[in-house]
Amino acid sequence: MSRITAAGRGGILLAYIEALGIHKRFGGVVALNGANFACAPGEVHALLGANGSGKSTLAKIITGVVAPDAGEIRVDGQTVTVSGPADMYRLGIASVYQELSLIPQLSVAENILLGHEATRACLIDNRAIWAQAARLLEHFSRSLGRSLPIHAVVEELSPAEQQLVEIAKALSRSPRLLILDEATASLHSREVEALFELVRGLKDKGCTVIFISHRMEEVFRLCDRATVLRNGQTVATVDLKTTSPDELLQLMVGETERPERVHKEVSPGRVVLKVEKLRAGRVLREVSFTVRAGEVVGLGGLQGQGQSELLKAVFGAYPLESGLIEIEGRRARIRRPADAIRAGVVLVPGNRAHEGLCLPRSTFENTTLPSLEHRSRCGLLSASRERRAANEVIQRLEVKVADIYQPVSTLSGGNQQKVVIGKWLLNNPKVLLMDDPTKGVDVRTRLELYRVIKELCSRDVGVLINSTDNAELLAVCDRVLVLYEGQIVDELTGDDLNEANLVAAGLRMTASAHNSTRGETTWGE
Repeated sequence: MSRITAAGRGGILLAYIEALGIHKRFGGVVALNGANFACAPGEVHALLGANGSGKSTLAKIITGVVAPDAGEIRVDGQTVTVSGPADMYRLGIASVYQELSLIPQLSVAENILLGHEATRACLIDNRAIWAQAARLLEHFSRSLGRSLPIHAVVEELSPAEQQLVEIAKALSRSPRLLILDEATASLHSREVEALFELVRGLKDKGCTVIFISHRMEEVFRLCDRATVLRNGQTVATVDLKTTSPDELLQLMVGETERPERVHKEVSPGRVVLKVEKLRAGRVLREVSFTVRAGEVVGLGGLQGQGQSELLKAVFGAYPLESGLIEIEGRRARIRRPADAIRAGVVLVPGNRAHEGLCLPRSTFENTTLPSLEHRSRCGLLSASRERRAANEVIQRLEVKVADIYQPVSTLSGGNQQKVVIGKWLLNNPKVLLMDDPTKGVDVRTRLELYRVIKELCSRDVGVLINSTDNAELLAVCDRVLVLYEGQIVDELTGDDLNEANLVAAGLRMTASAHNSTRGETTWGE
């Protein structure tokens, strides 16, 4: 085995698994830039970092889901190739990701043993599968005081029960290394305690656990050490017994300056969007906020805390349970996107290919389709008027296209995004909702989109934007609402709107620069 050092704090340990000099790019985005990671046998090791730091990508490279561009993986000091599930299981690695891998139509038992079912006379032995599944779920059943139904179809279970099934599925491989990526996100407190008890038992048996979580109190309770990534690089590996939350936060954000603002702060105008006590599905809980004319309000926090669902709920694309939405002081009954569009609310979705564009159709059709009723006369359309409208948007946003009849699928990602935004300009919206609008676009296109946001604000449009890039939120927003598990837990503005406070709020920590007068970081309530 190799010898590893815990960044000068934990002495020398023997490494069970190592990732050395890992590089990974996704197009023009650098996810990992020479990252290093190592953990010892029987250790619970946290992998931490802010949004976009590369922690989930590194975990997927270790399990073979993503191939690295450069670097190597070592197990027990030997370089190995992990190119898929077969290699992962052969090496004794199992994982639980944020996105569940369960098949909804199969039973609990069938999902847990899928791919390595017990057989008898070359046939699947259902009795043996049921017995194995029951044994794997026994710990949770004992800790929770209730049995998980092994014969039930997975799609009938609650999200928390599905998460426990996913964990049992990973344990069915008897792993030497278990990776838990946000495994507690959908669990309640009793289920979290049951999982922690299980992890401690695995640790006692020599199993190594890599724990990725946005709940920092869980990290300090469960883990021995932590490796911190920032901008795709390894910053440090620390012993959590001798590291304070404030030190950990500083490692995550580094020495940063507030980016130059591309949106000039304006005096607040009238309230164009008011949301009160909005509840939606199992995600959003009692969300209330306002957006004013000419204002850019950001949605921050770690990914997957309800930001996208909130935008879709306001747009009528996510079912509401209760709550009030007002547009310019008038109550709006938004049950579907058509209701929102009529009220002056439009959405630039996070997945432009599946939700924002009709890819087989032309740029012309995609640009004009949502606003046809504004230009029709007695139900009839003028071809020349439609062409003028499309050309106006294409020229205004500087969309690079041979002609307006070019299929939108042939455009670059940045130009496709311009079309998604441009099609709404013809509707003269009052509120523009944007879900990670600059994801996957180049720097020049990003600045051009910022220019469009600035122009819309000058026309008294209110903008509500979700972004996984903290620097973007700092650059374009007047205020940022930080979400955590479906609730707004903080609002940052003025001097408080900085990188350290944004990361701290997303982790439910209180940075010393924001609310603490003692120069310490404390946990959120």
